[in-house]
Amino acid sequence: MARRRKLSNPLALAVMALLGERAMHPYEMARLLRLRGKDETIKINYGSLYTVVQGLERHGFVEPVGTQREGRRPERTLYGLTPSGQEELHDWLADLVSVPVREFPAFAAALSMLLVLPLDEVCELLDERVGRLTSQCAAARDALTGFADKVPRIVLIESEYQLHMTQAEIAWIRAFREELAEGSVSGVAEWRERGESGEIPEAWRALEGGPAED
Repeated sequence: MARRRKLSNPLALAVMALLGERAMHPYEMARLLRLRGKDETIKINYGSLYTVVQGLERHGFVEPVGTQREGRRPERTLYGLTPSGQEELHDWLADLVSVPVREFPAFAAALSMLLVLPLDEVCELLDERVGRLTSQCAAARDALTGFADKVPRIVLIESEYQLHMTQAEIAWIRAFREELAEGSVSGVAEWRERGESGEIPEAWRALEGGPAED
């Protein structure tokens, strides 16, 4: 089991990884993260980046190591990784790679409440989602192909992983959508009943348990 950490923001991990290469200022960190396409997997905001760096400094993981001035621009503070920061970077990343974390994706949350929507509308919405995901896959595939001859594959593995996960989601939705069309998913009849009457079917109320009413 992964231990509880002082910081949990993936951006903090990315900052420490960059500073493991060399000392730099926050503006350079943001520029490199975007240049390397890390904004596809990590939410990067220039303002929050400063907050993250301050948090890392407060916990002793990074420290100011100098300043840098470019032309007429204001002087910028350069940060470097401390020994404890190097240890935290290693241990945190090792935990993320080896220990599955229970996440709460928005689509799974939506699926858990799917019965609120009419069945026919859900079918249309799922078709719409598949169309959008398919377009995303095509764009991601083209991007990976475009970079294939320019950078090593290992640099792009997070994008490759995301592509495969999106493809798996498309495959699942299509299979589920087909079952809905066939009416082979148990509970579909009750779902339609709820949509028509606006009431929770008695068969579902029975699943709630609890004391019987007089």
